Amino acid sequence: MSSSTLSHHGAPGAAVHHEDDHHHDVDGTTQLGFWIYLMSDCIIFASLFATYAVLSGATDGGPTSREIFELGFVFVETMFLLASSGTCGMAMLAADRGDTDRVSLWLKVTFVLGACFIGMELYEFTHLIEEGAGPQRSAFLSAFFTLVGTHGVHVTAGLIWMAVLMFQVKRFGVGGFMARRLMTFSMFWHFLDVVWICVFTLVYLKGAL
Repeated sequence: MSSSTLSHHGAPGAAVHHEDDHHHDVDGTTQLGFWIYLMSDCIIFASLFATYAVLSGATDGGPTSREIFELGFVFVETMFLLASSGTCGMAMLAADRGDTDRVSLWLKVTFVLGACFIGMELYEFTHLIEEGAGPQRSAFLSAFFTLVGTHGVHVTAGLIWMAVLMFQVKRFGVGGFMARRLMTFSMFWHFLDVVWICVFTLVYLKGAL
């Protein structure tokens, strides 16, 4: 084969190396971009936690945290979300093995657990509003509903994201770009678990004791 032919078609394996490099570049860019997003979310939640800390005593003669928080109920709610973190991890382990069926199964279990968490949170909010402890009642309740509600909105977005992933896993499998998407989602879901642990400890546990 002439040198001109080699220069035209490229050395053997060059296209494969180029695709691998491009794949790694996309992975790195995606992970970096998502870490930046998570850091911005950290700033948002830090601001909400700080606001709640300042206003937690501003009840304006209304109910206090000790009067409205039910630790047993919130503990069960917390267990649902923590369990979903474990099942999400099982989905990622299955993805590493290339086991599409197990990934789908564990994502479904994660979705159900996350939906149970949201259902309990909506029940809590509805119950408080019906009892006259809505967000307009006091600065404390406004800060509480904003902080917990913002986390709930994130979990709801995660459930929608998870539903899309379940459809994509069934169609495309778990290799290639799907591995990157699953990893990104896993980072997001575990981040929400960490935030909720802070909510449970600093808002519910501290407020009820």
